[in-house]
Amino acid sequence: MKKIEIYDTTLRDGAQGEGVSFSLQDKLLITQRLDELGVDFIEGGYPLSNEKDAEYFRRVQEMDLKHAKICAFGMTRRKGIKAADDPGMKALVGSGAPIITIVGKTHDFHVTDVLRVTLEENLEMIADTVKHCVNSGREVIYDAEHFFDGWKANPKYAAKTICAAAEAGARMIVMCDTNGGCLPEEITEFTKAALETLKPYDVPVGIHTHNDGDLAVANSLASVDAGALQVQGTINGFGERCGNSDLLSVAANLKLKKQGYDVLCEDSIVHLTELSRYVYDTANVARRNNQAFVGKSAFAHKGGMHVHAINRAASSYEHIAPEIVGNERRVLVSELSGRSNIVAKTTKHNLQNDPEMQAKILAQVVDLENQGYQFEAAEASFDLLVKKVAGTFKKHFEPIKYHVEVEDQVAHEDLALTTEATVKLTVDGDLRHEVGEGDGPVDALDAALRKALNGSFPALRDMSLVDYKVRVVNSEAGTAARTRVTIESTDGTDVWGTIGVSENIIQASWNALVDAIEYKLNKDEQA
Repeated sequence: MKKIEIYDTTLRDGAQGEGVSFSLQDKLLITQRLDELGVDFIEGGYPLSNEKDAEYFRRVQEMDLKHAKICAFGMTRRKGIKAADDPGMKALVGSGAPIITIVGKTHDFHVTDVLRVTLEENLEMIADTVKHCVNSGREVIYDAEHFFDGWKANPKYAAKTICAAAEAGARMIVMCDTNGGCLPEEITEFTKAALETLKPYDVPVGIHTHNDGDLAVANSLASVDAGALQVQGTINGFGERCGNSDLLSVAANLKLKKQGYDVLCEDSIVHLTELSRYVYDTANVARRNNQAFVGKSAFAHKGGMHVHAINRAASSYEHIAPEIVGNERRVLVSELSGRSNIVAKTTKHNLQNDPEMQAKILAQVVDLENQGYQFEAAEASFDLLVKKVAGTFKKHFEPIKYHVEVEDQVAHEDLALTTEATVKLTVDGDLRHEVGEGDGPVDALDAALRKALNGSFPALRDMSLVDYKVRVVNSEAGTAARTRVTIESTDGTDVWGTIGVSENIIQASWNALVDAIEYKLNKDEQA
């Protein structure tokens, strides 16, 4: 088995992605998770760039890491100054990181027109920087920036740059597709060329790809097949512009699809989905549902023909079993569904042998979706629909009316809007009439509804709303368009989605809110 090193740069390169930001605590927590997975190298940042990164390198030394080595990232020394006198070099060595990753120029155009130094001086900057870090007792990984563009433009000079780093003592030369525009066949060709060039130094190569051509993972795998022994990338493909190579897909493909490669820890692959979601949530970034291997939709089936097939043989429409990467199979219902979807979704209701009832449920789904409903993200509302059609739904309260009032106190500019909701309903014939305040109409309705119900259903105190989404269904109708409201709720144990559709956004929100509470009450009774 050939060992392929996994080098994670989520905390540095990934944080350059739009909308991605990590606190110091975030970075330390992610470091712990990456180490547990068996990541070989974790790039913590550039210690001179900001105080947070400098503090990270101090704090990470206190952690009991079992596997990963921490890397400090920086660039070659400045022109006209010795490496020992360069502030960047002092910060890198002073960080205490056992590995220093140095990025240097490979493309002659960038040397002369961007860095504005001579080609010879750039070679001296590379050699001096690497040698200084090595003499300081650090291992050096050299990132050859714009390697592939540089090799295309001037292969002789590009070869000189990586040889300068190797001769100065770099343990690994990493070829960077910085613009993310290469094709797999180019990656293969130039990886072999780099290996041939470095053969006298016995220094291996790694690969660092960006996803501007949507080929970052494919390019990483191509380079490994051509001889690269390290893959750099980020969790979930976070990164500047279109992102970096997604290490989750890289690891899964190397571990499950290819032969002869050893990556991460032995039992790590089953935790890929968990890690993906943890990093999304820590970064407060919306998850990408169609992400390969780990996305919520990676093993979701909507078409009736597909569901019919996977009920007989899951491999007919799944390339691996979802459990292998810690994911799960999902069967969706929509106007595209056939009876197979309904059978799969209603197994717990014991309706699989009732074709007439299945047909009624499917007809109801089709009708509601024509009105703007979508049940993919509202499986709790679908569950209630099934019970209503089957006659097994138990109604816990009877809404009579509600009223929402929003007041803008114009005369007092320092006071915010106040929202008040009044709810009137009955529980077992007992009339309840309550008022609640909130930050908005939905929050106020939720508060009033809970006040009316908590006395009879104390378990609702454990329930909270975690997400609220609004989507216009038929935008051509202008302000009279129907709106679709999806609410996500949790009780600390489960998470469920409910939906409401109406021309009135408050009405749509009310419907989704009532469904969320009814689902919780029905769920608890079944348990």
